[in-house]
Amino acid sequence: MRVAIMGSGGLGCLFGGMLARAGADITLIARGANLAALRERGLDVTLLGQAPFHVDVRATDNPGEVGPVDAILFCVKTYDVESAARQCRPLIGPKTLVLPVQNGVEAAEQVGAIVGEDHVVAAGVGVTGATLERPGVVVQKSHVVRITFGPDRATEGRRADRIREAFAVAGIEAAVSPDVERELWEKFVFTLAGLGFMTLTRLPLGPTLACPETVEVMRGLMAEGVAVGRARGVPVADDAAERALGRMRAVAAANPEVRGSMYFDLIAGKRLELEAINGAVVRMGRELGIPTPLNLLVYGGLKPYADGAPALPI
Repeated sequence: MRVAIMGSGGLGCLFGGMLARAGADITLIARGANLAALRERGLDVTLLGQAPFHVDVRATDNPGEVGPVDAILFCVKTYDVESAARQCRPLIGPKTLVLPVQNGVEAAEQVGAIVGEDHVVAAGVGVTGATLERPGVVVQKSHVVRITFGPDRATEGRRADRIREAFAVAGIEAAVSPDVERELWEKFVFTLAGLGFMTLTRLPLGPTLACPETVEVMRGLMAEGVAVGRARGVPVADDAAERALGRMRAVAAANPEVRGSMYFDLIAGKRLELEAINGAVVRMGRELGIPTPLNLLVYGGLKPYADGAPALPI
């Protein structure tokens, strides 16, 4: 199977490395120092509890050199979705499926508007985490490597199931689910607190959950997301916020120092995926007449950092 990875950061390199080790024909679409390292030295991958492994992979910054592939794992940041979708057009053939695995819930629609809806299936990862520790070196950070995506309409899910099988061979927990939209929204609800709010507080998960008042704010943030999702017609479970808190407690019990990716972007002075997370809930809430005051607080608190560290007066 030919697979292109659009966005070769931590998540893209983790998936790409595991698929390449299992024999898939992988091309990483990368840039800058990471592209140079992948071309010169290949990719080194460290999975939790396993010995590191090395794979030689094809890497380029020009999708036109690759041609049509069977699947595109679309791992770019949310603020790059539309430009990356236009860039990946040479990778699209009659049977290509694109799996957007961004944070947020709008990427599939955005990509489909550019490459064609029949080429895109809604997709998402669970609590999978990985860090590109330096160019060409990726380390798994969560205990699970999981991806869920919807069945493709053109073949009633047969094409999607073939991709699922390739992921499973690579050791990636993969599922094709007709209920993927609900699952994406329930993950989205998690990120409102786990990414947005925790970035605002600058605290890791353990101390965040140790304060009852802070937990109440997190519960309220996620409840607003549930209300917005249900108003949009998504069958988000009534107890989605409480179950998200349960998952956070389980993660914190294993590693209380866990932080979300947005925190690391903030500390590094990088752009934030704010508009696709808390900003999206605020925007959708206004459109639907659903109050989202807690998400507005997080959104407003982080907005000055959205495009990188703001200039401060001397």
